[in-house]
Amino acid sequence: MLKVFLVEDEVVVREGIKNSIDWEKNGLFFCGEASDGELAYPMIVKEKPDIVITDIRMPFMDGLELARLVKREMPWVKIILLSGYGEFEYAKEAIDIGITQYLLKPISKQELTKCLITIRDRIIAEQNEHAAFEKYKADLKEYYAEDKRRLFYDMVGGQYSLEDIMDRGKRLNLDLQAGAYNIILYIIRDINQMQDDSKAAGLAKELEELLEKHVNAVIFDCLLEGNALLLKGEDIGEVSRLQDKIVGQMKQVLSGHKDIFYFGGIGKPVEDISGLAVSFQEAGRVFAYRYILDESRILDYRDIAQAGQLQDDGMDLDNILHLNKKKAEEFLRSGSKKDIHYFVEEYLKCISNDSRSSLLFRQYIIVDMYYIAVAFAQEMGFGRENIAEPFNDKLRLNMLSSFEQIRQYIEEIFGHVIDLRDNISSSKFNDIINRAKTYINDNYTNDKLSLNQVASHVYLCPTYFSAIFSQKTGQTFIQYLTDLRMSKAKELLKCTDMKTAEIAYAVGYKDPHYFSYLFKKTQNCTPKQYRLG
Repeated sequence: MLKVFLVEDEVVVREGIKNSIDWEKNGLFFCGEASDGELAYPMIVKEKPDIVITDIRMPFMDGLELARLVKREMPWVKIILLSGYGEFEYAKEAIDIGITQYLLKPISKQELTKCLITIRDRIIAEQNEHAAFEKYKADLKEYYAEDKRRLFYDMVGGQYSLEDIMDRGKRLNLDLQAGAYNIILYIIRDINQMQDDSKAAGLAKELEELLEKHVNAVIFDCLLEGNALLLKGEDIGEVSRLQDKIVGQMKQVLSGHKDIFYFGGIGKPVEDISGLAVSFQEAGRVFAYRYILDESRILDYRDIAQAGQLQDDGMDLDNILHLNKKKAEEFLRSGSKKDIHYFVEEYLKCISNDSRSSLLFRQYIIVDMYYIAVAFAQEMGFGRENIAEPFNDKLRLNMLSSFEQIRQYIEEIFGHVIDLRDNISSSKFNDIINRAKTYINDNYTNDKLSLNQVASHVYLCPTYFSAIFSQKTGQTFIQYLTDLRMSKAKELLKCTDMKTAEIAYAVGYKDPHYFSYLFKKTQNCTPKQYRLG
């Protein structure tokens, strides 16, 4: 209900207005009253009404002065000014202030009620228009984020021409032209609550706002995999200076939070966009260390360039039997299949050349990794037979002749175990996504349907649900909902004689202009052109 506040110095008139209007019946709530502007103003600021009814002539502070103060503090408030017949000369000043309605006393119950209903409907229309505009901005932001994400992976994939990448960047208002580039991959998460990461999300937002101030840094949201930061400059020296500055700012924002884990991997600077594949590969290699190291870090590719670099962290041969085993177990629980190669390669770096040449040590490494994989598979309910035994035939015995073959075997069994893990997880998430899709299909006509609402229905926090939905469907939530609504709209355009505005409302859009905009954007033609075609 909309709130109404009354300011009138004549008690009889004030009581008459207060008691004669059926506020609730007309969708209104009488939230307060005062006898003059000076008393009214602090009460109005506290109550924040939608409508203020005020007399002009009052002691201490008149209605016009009160109106000026209210409009300056709360410009959205609608003001009805009551005036005696001889005070009509104030009308011009009232218009200048922005008074919504000017009524002459004495005023009847019917006239005031009619005025209130008119203003009520106007406020509701403005609120709906504002909500539609905010939704429009939110939808555009999600489309924009998805387009940016695809552009990033295409840039580092190296399969698209420079002209194509530049053109797509321009369409996203991204100036990608530079003399040198680098990539930083980073992730921020709550240590204790993997799915409810409100503190981590808050820090990520704070960091994002800070990074956006750098014109030569572009953030790409990689969903569950964290974020990618593209750095650019005139030359490698400028990129390196920007990198140092940004890393310092990242540490300043993220350090000191014991319940937050953050990790960053800095790639190798390159001199053209085609080299971003190399930068991304090096950043990914460093980023894999988030599974190996316990502490929050931001590492440069040069930090791990030499084998044995991790010995400073206590990962030398003396404790490999204990610490490395734990790291391998943790990786199988939370690691990504695409990180297996990097993880295993970096995981084994602390093994010296002498140990690598030892047949006994190579046998130990194979057996230890095998039993780690088997133990995790059994924990998930799978038998030992699901993991390829290392020495069950002559072909696998030959792997002992090369440390590289040992690494390949470990990657093979780790990959298989992670597939088993992800299949279980996928089955669970498939059920969640199917329930979400059913809910969306049943409620797509509701213009207030939102990601938060659907996430709540499947008992996930919105951020996590958004990432899972995108990962499993290949579409963002808003893309899926828009595609569904457009599909239903096309059916109605071809199979009924409903007007465009009626169809917009029928498929969940209160604003027909917004519907027409989205239809043209997604279908490459207007609703009218589609119907005639």
